[in-house]
Amino acid sequence: MSQFTAGSCLCGDVQYEITGAFDAFFLCHCKRCRKGTGTAHAANLFSSTATIRWIAGRDDVRSYRVPESRHQKSFCGRCGSAVPTEKRGLLVVPAGGLDTEVDIRPNAHICCESRADWDDGFADVPCLDGLPG
Repeated sequence: MSQFTAGSCLCGDVQYEITGAFDAFFLCHCKRCRKGTGTAHAANLFSSTATIRWIAGRDDVRSYRVPESRHQKSFCGRCGSAVPTEKRGLLVVPAGGLDTEVDIRPNAHICCESRADWDDGFADVPCLDGLPG
């Protein structure tokens, strides 16, 4: 039985299904990924064999490619949420957009030499179940 994963954007306009397994799951700390996500790192799943089926909103997907690089980000044109990108036979899927569980854990933090100076010691930061009071 083939692995099935569903995902969508924040506003729900873009919806997709992925059939097949993921090869890798990386947390990238490069400056481009930090800027593109507005967070400490990008969390992306990669597959060279999985296929994507766009359920809704394929025409709303926009892409931005950083000049003179291979860095490309696809996103919903309405809400800006990151959505999968297909390039050169590789499917790149933002983990935060998935609506179903995946059976793969991150393989590694990558580009750690670019890690933000404040992105350290998170194990000591309090964990709240909801918003702060």
